[in-house]
Amino acid sequence: MKPSVLILGAHSDIGKAIAHAFAALGHPIQLAARNAGKLKADQSDIALRYNVAVSLHEFDALDLASHAAFVDGLSEMPEVAICVVGLMGEQSQNEQDLEAAIRVMRSNYEGPAHILAELANRFEVRGSGTLVGVSSVAGERGRATNYVYGSAKAGFSAFLSGLRNRLAQKGVHVVTVLPGFVVTKMTEGMDLPAPLTTTPDNVAKAVVDAVERRVNIIYIKRTWRYIMMIIRAIPEGIFKTRKI
Repeated sequence: MKPSVLILGAHSDIGKAIAHAFAALGHPIQLAARNAGKLKADQSDIALRYNVAVSLHEFDALDLASHAAFVDGLSEMPEVAICVVGLMGEQSQNEQDLEAAIRVMRSNYEGPAHILAELANRFEVRGSGTLVGVSSVAGERGRATNYVYGSAKAGFSAFLSGLRNRLAQKGVHVVTVLPGFVVTKMTEGMDLPAPLTTTPDNVAKAVVDAVERRVNIIYIKRTWRYIMMIIRAIPEGIFKTRKI
């Protein structure tokens, strides 16, 4: 039997696509999210479609005090844990409503980092496993249009990098996923440039490939690697006068 895969933030379009991709390969799936009961239809669909075990687990990324008990309460310690928890919010609102800004920061950095830290310690003791964090190209340089969201993703990317460095000799691999624009409920209504936009299914395929080949950092659209390289290279004196 193939090892189980835990999806943290399983209500998301990307989370569901990743669950399907791993289940199609015969992996048992653990779907974790707030109001996990609302995933019963997805649970049945995945279980019947791929003939794998699928379990539901109540999980709140922002309730840090519950994370240790959540991990201890899993029926089986997963071999792969994938965190797709995130909240974009509205930059204009985040600038004025600091509570909203804090929620975005906690949803994209503090919560995801904390649960992966819990899992990392268990994986390290076991001596095996893969941790996957879905971050964002928005974290590669702060921009006026989304710096609250971007700053949280920057912190998460740095966390994943450090975790990868720490666990490299411990049998535990860490993958950082940088999707760019993805057609999901979170981006609904946004005018996304087609050449730079991907789908949840493409993200899922890339994640499966990265886990199997032990890739460290993946840009779902390769173009983003070069775009962000250019953006990072713009001198600050010029950068601050531009809206990018």
